[in-house]
Amino acid sequence: MSAATGSARTAALAGCPRPRTVPLGEATTSAAPPAHRTEAEHEPVAVDGAEPDGSADPGDGPLSARERAELTARIDELETEAGQLREALTSRPVIDQARGMVMALAPCDAETAWQVLVRVSQHSNVKLRSVAAALVSGAEGTAVPKPVRKHLATALREVRTEPGRGAGSGPPDRRGSRGQR
Repeated sequence: MSAATGSARTAALAGCPRPRTVPLGEATTSAAPPAHRTEAEHEPVAVDGAEPDGSADPGDGPLSARERAELTARIDELETEAGQLREALTSRPVIDQARGMVMALAPCDAETAWQVLVRVSQHSNVKLRSVAAALVSGAEGTAVPKPVRKHLATALREVRTEPGRGAGSGPPDRRGSRGQR
């Protein structure tokens, strides 16, 4: 957990006041102050339920137990989502490499290669990013786990033997004949 998230959770659980809602007309479009401004030149910010001029906003009081629980749950959801997104960003290049390898081995198009990786992942009960990592590391000399190797061989054999399939061909039409309407 980051320090910013931790401090937000601590503040929420400590009963700090809710953030003030800004009416649409008062919202600014600038996400960051101009680079030439120093910290001291920033506009005043409300602290502890008080307006920058020192007066209290009547709608800002401590959070209720229900609001704290909702806020904590939302923070947990956002932390989980952020972690999943970070993991997706780091695993995407490996998945793309594995897709390219499948395209070269089958030969097939990118969509079919993706379907092969998904099928291998599902049949071997291994996460797709782990299947991709195993395939890429296998090309570098590391042994590919037996369930992944077995299901990959089966999927590649099926792609190679499908009638009308060749390098650059797209997935078959669902009606059974390609391109006829």
